[in-house]
Order: sequence, then structure tokens, then C-alpha cells
Amino acid sequence: MAHATIYVGCTVPQLLRGAQSRIFPSHSLLGALRHSAFCYCTGNGTIKSKRKMDHLERTANNFRQEVITQAKVCGITSESETVKRLRLAIANKDFTFKAGQWVDFFIPGVSVVGGFSICSSPGLLEQEGILELAVKHTVHPPAHWIHTECTLDSEVALRVGDLHGYQEGKGNRHKLGTAKLYYSAKNTSELLFKKNILGLMKAFPGKITCCFHVTQQHSQICKELQPHITEGRISEKDLEKHVSNDTSWYICGPPPMIESISKLLTNIGVPRNRVFFEKWW
Repeated sequence: MAHATIYVGCTVPQLLRGAQSRIFPSHSLLGALRHSAFCYCTGNGTIKSKRKMDHLERTANNFRQEVITQAKVCGITSESETVKRLRLAIANKDFTFKAGQWVDFFIPGVSVVGGFSICSSPGLLEQEGILELAVKHTVHPPAHWIHTECTLDSEVALRVGDLHGYQEGKGNRHKLGTAKLYYSAKNTSELLFKKNILGLMKAFPGKITCCFHVTQQHSQICKELQPHITEGRISEKDLEKHVSNDTSWYICGPPPMIESISKLLTNIGVPRNRVFFEKWW
């Protein structure tokens, strides 16, 4: 039987040439970052729980790969007024990841370690040695550094982690039938990767569809997006028509949004074991 998937979310050329030693000349940086990460993890273990936990504390018991790789910034673009896309050339050929994993983001001179979801495909890393992150501007030191100090050729270090850890050979064994995305943001400029999504809809008609929601749109919506735009938040009425025993629901967004949509799905009769999300920040 075909398996339907509903995604509910809100606001989410060959560059490596020559030997790695010419692109990543410094080995001392990686050693310093390893030492910094170790000291930071162990030195903050007694901080009172009233303080908001940082990324390393919050995910201390989660799976992480052993490989820590150097990476060099090879591209910076603005996806919106508040989000930058970072392209990173990866030094270590043993560095791999799977869709849905994040990276610990180590910055020289910044004691706080960032945690960012990977927005590129594993295929891009395999083919070009490139990994991409989309980072929203906040006062959090790693995000602030990316938006205010990071430049082309800046060097950082990365380590892959996720909530559960992947086991090869195990999957949900569902045959993908259709994928429906409900994507909400303040306005169309904050709808990240909208061109990519529209491209997928054209490439897989009837298999992949998307409804974009905007909550504070004050400018005119372009003709290409107009057929796919709904003004207002994602509602119970939007989602209830997709309820079935064969539908899985994936939610991505800030914790209040995840809690709100989870409650909404419970109200329309979606079993809890069909709803998936992560709250690791």
C-alpha cells in the first residue's frame, strides 16, 4: 500500500581542487578545537539547571560520530533577511552524514559550540565534498559569528550528531506514496528554499506538493507563488483531510509550534506513534 507523508514546518561546481594540504594547511587549529571542546564539555558540568542549557549540554547523551573534521567556508549567501546559507568545503574524506543529522560547530576563539541542522544532501558531500548549513541570525554566539564575522576562507570544525543514531539496514520499510508539505513563515521572503521546493513539485507532479502559509505578508506575492500561498497559520481544517492509517506526520519548527501542531494532530485523531519531531535545542 502506498504510504503518504505529511511534513509540517516553519521557519528551515567542483570546489575542492588539488591536495587537501593546500586547502587546509593548518593542523594546529583542529587540535586546539578538540581541546577547547573537551574543556568546555567537562568544565560546565556543574552549572545550575536554571540557566538555559547550551547545545553541548542539551545533547550530551546523544549519538555523535568520532570524526571531527576541519572545514573551510567557500560560500556565503543570504537566503532571507535573517538567514544565511553557509557552504563548507570538508577536509576529511571519512566525514559522512545522513539526512536529518546535525553538526556540532566549533569556531576558533568562540567558547560556545553551535548546533546546526544540515540543509544539503549527503550526495552533495559525496560528489563535491561540500556541506551546507542554513543559520538564522540570533544573539547566540555561533549564529552571531556566522552573520557578523564569518568570511570566505574562515576555518571551523564539524562533528556529526543526532538524537537516535542510525543503524544500517533498518528503515521504516514504507513505500513512499506522496509527500505533502505545509510550510509557514512570516512572509514569502522568509520561505527558505521555496525555489527548490517548487522545482521538486514540477519534477514530481502529484507526488510532492506544498502549501505555503504566510502570517504577516504586506507586499505583493509573485505570480509563481500565488497558486501555492495561503494567508494565515496552518489550521486543523488544513490537516484533517490527510488523516489516514497510512499517513506519517513530520513536524519541524520552534518548540511552541511543534507543541501546538502536535496537539492539533491529537485533536483530529492522529495516533501519537504516527507523529515525529525533534526538540533538541
